[in-house]
Amino acid sequence: MALVIGVLTALAGLLLKWLIHQIAYLLTHQFSITGANWLYLLYPVVGILITGLFVRYVVRDDIGHGITKILYAIARKQSCIKAHNTWTSIVASGITIGFGGSVGAEAPIVLTGSAIGSNLGRLFRLDSKQLMLLVGCGAAGAVSGIFKAPIAGLVFTLEVLMIDFTLGSLLPLLVSCVTAAAVTFALSGSGNLFEFRLTDGFVVARVPAYILLGVFCGFVSLYFTRTMNWLEDQFHRLGSPWRRLLVAGPILSVLIFLFPSLYGEGYDMIRLLLNGQRGAEWSQVLEGSLFYGMPHLLLLYLAGIIVFKVFATTATNSGGGCGGTFAPSLFVGCVAGFLFASLWNKIPGVVVEVPENSFSLLGMAGLMSGVMHAPLTGIFLIAELTSGYALFLPLMIVAVASYLTIIIFEPHSIYTMRLARKGELVTHNKDQAILTLMSMDSVIERYEEFLHPTDDLGEIVRQIASSSRDVFPVVDKGGKLLAVLVLDRVRHVMFRTELYHRLHVSDLMSPCAARLTHHDTMDVVMAAFERTKAWTLPVVDDSGVFVGFIRRSHVFALYRTMLHDLSEE
Repeated sequence: MALVIGVLTALAGLLLKWLIHQIAYLLTHQFSITGANWLYLLYPVVGILITGLFVRYVVRDDIGHGITKILYAIARKQSCIKAHNTWTSIVASGITIGFGGSVGAEAPIVLTGSAIGSNLGRLFRLDSKQLMLLVGCGAAGAVSGIFKAPIAGLVFTLEVLMIDFTLGSLLPLLVSCVTAAAVTFALSGSGNLFEFRLTDGFVVARVPAYILLGVFCGFVSLYFTRTMNWLEDQFHRLGSPWRRLLVAGPILSVLIFLFPSLYGEGYDMIRLLLNGQRGAEWSQVLEGSLFYGMPHLLLLYLAGIIVFKVFATTATNSGGGCGGTFAPSLFVGCVAGFLFASLWNKIPGVVVEVPENSFSLLGMAGLMSGVMHAPLTGIFLIAELTSGYALFLPLMIVAVASYLTIIIFEPHSIYTMRLARKGELVTHNKDQAILTLMSMDSVIERYEEFLHPTDDLGEIVRQIASSSRDVFPVVDKGGKLLAVLVLDRVRHVMFRTELYHRLHVSDLMSPCAARLTHHDTMDVVMAAFERTKAWTLPVVDDSGVFVGFIRRSHVFALYRTMLHDLSEE
């Protein structure tokens, strides 16, 4: 299955890249390079409009935030991803990016790969643990195939999707990664995504510059992450998708008109910065913009790109487009590294100058490490993308410095922060992972009979005689929980028939030690058991209507079973 998933994800990635290239070429191949192109104001809006209509009226489901959706599926849906995700993300992101949407194709193709793995596993009726592994195989194969980077695909799945690193999971993941990369190489050639000619390798005297670049990338990552989340919240408050399009469309169009490098994934600009050797070559970045012929404004142009790329990316997705933050992270990282190196070399009396193209490469690893909280993915991906293996040590320094900088301010990545706030994130912490994977429905014991305060002892005894339970809910006429009746409170009078019509539930019931709601996480449940020392706690809905009981013994039994399943190789 892992081999089949690798083949299918590689083909899906190649199809998406081909679709993006064909649309972009058809729309922009006649554009002028010596001045502004007014169609930049039109194409992006048309792209997100078409995508929005496709998603709203054809897909009829949310297909944005691809990697976050995978994490949520692992945590809350037993790794089940809807079948339409095997193709809808390809169509939606192809249109969005081809028309100029300032997002990446990687997150949609990762969702596509994971959906292929999930649906293949469900076709063969595999259990949730095996489904989780196949979802990881799909994601790993997608990253490996689209970037031609098998090691990065493996590390991405372990670091970002947090699939446990065991012998049982390692081998299928490796099979998917190697297969996807091999298929991509066979069909698209042996060249790297970004050709990079290393002119200057690791120099000890540049270590302070490497560290400062990592810190700079950490702060840029923090800006990128927090600004994106703030902007998404603002767009979400607009409510109607048409209202969001009316606001996001003009923002995206104006930004791409002013900074044409923001059009699509931006990989052409990355290639220019990585392979340029002097100012005249780097100034090609200004082609097609209002800044053409003004090379002295290059650094100001690049600083504007760093500031506004996050606005363009968020406007694309919030306006109705479909894409990810993978490519934007690489794009901003490359620009940040180039800008840092250029400013460093302008410091009066600088002892050691640094090469701009190498630092552009290092900046890509730094931003990926910071935004995704995945330093290993950043290191291996950039090394494999460019064959820049001679820069492994600088890549490590920059990636680690960036990661250590951002975690001071932001403990979660751009993909996990929303799930973490809701307690729906699976982590490598076994205890936390099991509690996250456990659902309330799996531990609630539902009741069909209820007691009311006016019921007499005779009714209590009747329910006790027909039940094996030792605690009973007391509700009002609307089903709202009032209290509980514990068998120990009845035991001393239950055989005294003369009291059957004299004692009532209201005389014997006890207040609830705590009340749980049906949407509480298992962290909350366990904290309530610990705080009250109770063995049974009631669950109610938002209006207080009784749903059922949760027993500590039942929770522990399920916890033990899931721990055993997760620990098996």
